[in-house]
Amino acid sequence: MEDNSVETFDLKKLTTRMHDYWPLVDNHAQRCSRWFSGAGLGLFVHWDHTSQQGIEISWPMVGGVFSLPGGKVVSAEQYHSTASTFNPINWNPKEIAQLAKAAGMAYVVFTSKHCNGWAAWPSKVGTRNITSSAYGRGGGDILRSYVEAVRSEGLRVGVYYSLSDWGHPDYLAWKDEYKPYIFSESPPMGTAEQWQSYRKYLKAQLTEILTEYGPIDLLWFDGGWERSNEDWNSKDIGDHIRSLSPDTLINDRLFTQGDFRTPEQWIPPKPLPEPWECCMTMNYSWAYVPSDTAFKTTYEILRTLIEVVSRGGNLLLNIGPRGDGSLVPEERSIMVEVGKWMNVNKESVVGVAPGLEPWQFYGPSTRNGETIYLHQMAVPTESVVVRGVKVARVKSVKILGQQGELKFTRRTAINEVHLKDPDGEVIIDVKGHDLSGLIPVLVLDLSANPDEVELRNW
Repeated sequence: MEDNSVETFDLKKLTTRMHDYWPLVDNHAQRCSRWFSGAGLGLFVHWDHTSQQGIEISWPMVGGVFSLPGGKVVSAEQYHSTASTFNPINWNPKEIAQLAKAAGMAYVVFTSKHCNGWAAWPSKVGTRNITSSAYGRGGGDILRSYVEAVRSEGLRVGVYYSLSDWGHPDYLAWKDEYKPYIFSESPPMGTAEQWQSYRKYLKAQLTEILTEYGPIDLLWFDGGWERSNEDWNSKDIGDHIRSLSPDTLINDRLFTQGDFRTPEQWIPPKPLPEPWECCMTMNYSWAYVPSDTAFKTTYEILRTLIEVVSRGGNLLLNIGPRGDGSLVPEERSIMVEVGKWMNVNKESVVGVAPGLEPWQFYGPSTRNGETIYLHQMAVPTESVVVRGVKVARVKSVKILGQQGELKFTRRTAINEVHLKDPDGEVIIDVKGHDLSGLIPVLVLDLSANPDEVELRNW
């Protein structure tokens, strides 16, 4: 088969279709403060019938994509061919939810319908859904089993839904002759009547998700770049969602209707002024691609989590189950190892805000009230220094998860030692203490009363 995988961009048109272009809704901070801000860590699950083929989700049918090595290239017919054979006998959402909870995750987001248009529930509108599979013909409902399992573990329920639909005849359905895929142009648009028919279909599916599956805490949209904000009429969709489920959060990929930002596969260098979440894969692929074995180490994932949280965001960490529903061993192992670290250090990355400035401490830090968490990305030789803090308020320094306190010295400018509450530096003595583990955390307690502290510079 001819490889037409080279994609092109209409950058001018694409600019106004990217998720960071439009402002968030006016009350986004209040809406996110209910549970999303400070959640810390969540789980993303990319999965549909094409995991049987061991290829990336959706993108192979349009010729692959530059950013995904597992995208490959298959015909539209080949891509859709496994819908009928899908029978994930080892799908165990309860196990996934339990692993997520044990890993300290607060919420899960599942791909109910990716860009290819196949729905993981028995939708009453259209036939391109779970009912076309062996699993669905036996009464299976992937979305329901996921929602119930996650909710039973006390986790927040998120649902991914693609605005674009490469299988719907009114969208239009993707054909091999449309290659190469052009961002902001592909696939071609049908008639005005077809477009209104598709929008009616989209809203009907959202109605099913929001009214038949219990409370949905978050809707994670994607694929909107293929049409303009005016085409989508995003306010109409947002109003529809909030009329059915007022507290459901919406990501920023529904143009004007977002509650939070979603940088993908990278960490912003500085804290963002708005609620945000970084979504990231464990290897280079979103779905199950057995040839992609470049899994991140537990250290790299924890470093990513800590850096994201220290800049005010959440990390949405992805897994891609295999075609039979079972978990990839490496992904399971990473979740277990993250859970071990979280058992000791969870309080330093959940329910916290950004901590110190980079010049104050050589590493990422977080804060919860008068407590500052110092994440040790490298093993200190003999001391750890924190600068620019109110030294008379330092009550104690501890290693998170360990008994006892560390010795420390306060130091101020020589002419400020007699001030009541001066800024200065704290020199923490770590000699004789084991800080060689996987990113240990020092806890700096700033709850001391300055009136009860005598300062000196020796």
